[in-house]
Amino acid sequence: MGLNNNKKIALITGATSGIGEATTILLSNYCSLIICGRRKDKLEKLEKSLSKKTNILSLCFDVRDKKVIKDKIQGLTNDWKCIDILVNNAGNAHGFDLIHEGNLEDWDAMIDINVKGLLYVTKSVVPLMVKRKSGIIINIGSIAGKEVYTKGNVYCASKFAVDAISKGMRLDLNNFNIKVTSINPGLVETEFSMVRFKNNIDKARNVYKGMQPLKANDVAEIIDFIIKRPDNICISDISILPKSQASSTVVKRSD
Repeated sequence: MGLNNNKKIALITGATSGIGEATTILLSNYCSLIICGRRKDKLEKLEKSLSKKTNILSLCFDVRDKKVIKDKIQGLTNDWKCIDILVNNAGNAHGFDLIHEGNLEDWDAMIDINVKGLLYVTKSVVPLMVKRKSGIIINIGSIAGKEVYTKGNVYCASKFAVDAISKGMRLDLNNFNIKVTSINPGLVETEFSMVRFKNNIDKARNVYKGMQPLKANDVAEIIDFIIKRPDNICISDISILPKSQASSTVVKRSD
């Protein structure tokens, strides 16, 4: 399928699961897509499933690898470089420990993926937007970037960083007609808890026990709404919680 120049081009990180996958599927209705992720088999499967519907290109990389990211983005053909929308979705939580009991490898992973990974992708994509003086950046943060909770320590710090980076981007890119949004979900039932608890099914399920969490598509629909706003409207910051969640730590659960 030839690239349709009438469609906006969206680049989505962490596109193979959860919020990223739901966003990819939803945006395929009206965008050409550059989908990014670590899992080549899942990228290829997603690309194949949507290739008859829209223009789609997959880039396999780990957001921690700044050289590969730079090479992949610079290696795009000129038509694919006209990226209109960047969804910085890739991110993870690793571990759930008191600060003095935390695992250094978990800390490194969260800082490297949630903070540095977002910056590496942004550094490669945003200059293309600046050159064209047009673009939308959507950073997926977390309610954990607004409120710290016990045993959240480094994960919360990484999401507080995303919040600060988003605010900084909005200031720095204001003169270039680029909109920046931070979306901060509460409890969303994805692979998130399985990763955090290192595939411990019981611990992962307990996170959502007795309440109805958000689904990935709920957040994808917010992303869709933001993209479709008129050019003069920027939704700068939005938190989305399930009805039963009042804060990071206050959740109404059934018996």
